[in-house]
Order: sequence, then structure tokens, then C-alpha cells
Amino acid sequence: MEGVGGGASPAAASLDQWRQFSRLFQFYLDKTTPHAVYRWSGTAALVFLYVLRVYYVQGFYIVSYGLGIYILNLLIGFLSPLVDPELEPSDGPLLPTKGSDEFKPFIRRLPEFKFWYAITKAFIISFLMTFFSMFDVPVFWPILLIYWFVLFTLTMKRQIMHMIKYRYVPFNIGKQKYGGKKSSASSSSGSRAD
Repeated sequence: MEGVGGGASPAAASLDQWRQFSRLFQFYLDKTTPHAVYRWSGTAALVFLYVLRVYYVQGFYIVSYGLGIYILNLLIGFLSPLVDPELEPSDGPLLPTKGSDEFKPFIRRLPEFKFWYAITKAFIISFLMTFFSMFDVPVFWPILLIYWFVLFTLTMKRQIMHMIKYRYVPFNIGKQKYGGKKSSASSSSGSRAD
């Protein structure tokens, strides 16, 4: 009689533990958002471990090929604007050409954080797949590598032509500096010497 309505079931307890883990994971993931250099450094270390694992095992080339295609797909989303000018034609160029035009910043279809997160997850999953022999399909890897490079070249050529045609640059190199007047401190020190 005590077990009829008294305690929580094991499934509910495990669901509650999963929710707590999910919240904790999201909390730490949110804390990494402003630290882009550290995030990408960690991912680079993960990539190095994956490459070392594939080299050591001498296999899992089909997993690596699938990973390469997925990363290429993510890269296209990262380099593409949120609103594609080919699909939604506008009256003129998207970026201002005169001083009176409205400035519309470049907004990515796939933001940097989601790009990093997807790549990191992909490398973790691929790394874990290298521990299961069923994913080690025997293939002649040089053919896959050549095919991936051809695919990468054709895709990037199309993306670069799209950037040139619609005049957008998907990268911020930093704050723009203008060559206007010099600072007032240097001009005021020159007048005191007289």
C-alpha cells in the first residue's frame, strides 16, 4: 500500500536528473560565449586529437569524409547572409554606397557561436565513432580526399562569386579607423611651447 501513491518513479527521478544536468550544461555553455579564443583553442585541441586518432588507427576515412562534408556545409552557412539577396531581390545593393544610405550590418545565417558549437559536437561525435569498428568502412582514402578538395573548391568559388556579386564581406577585421584630425593633446602641447 505504501508504494501506490507515495514515492516518485525511477523514470521521473532520472528525467529530473537529466533536466538538472541539461541546465548545468547550458549554464557553463553560456559562460563560454564571450571567450571565443579559448573556445576555438579547445576545439583546435579536439581536432588535433581526432586527427591523431585517425592517423594512429589508420582507418575511419569515411567518418572523416562525412565530417568534412558537414563542416563544409556549416562553413557555407557561416559565410552566407541571413537574408539571401538572390532569393529576396531588393531595389539596390544591401550595403550603403553613399553617406545618406542606411547602414545594414552583415548578419550571418549561422552565428559564430552556433558554428563553433556544431563543429565541436561534430568532432566529439566523430572521435567517439572511431572507437567502434562498425564505422570503419574500408575505402580508398585518396579518392575521397581528392573528391572533397574538388567539392570544397567548387563550393567556395560559388560562395566567393556570390560575395562579389552582392558586395558583402562576412568578416569584421576590427574597428575601422579614420584618418581625420589628430588628437587635441598633441595640438595643445605645440601651442604651449611658444
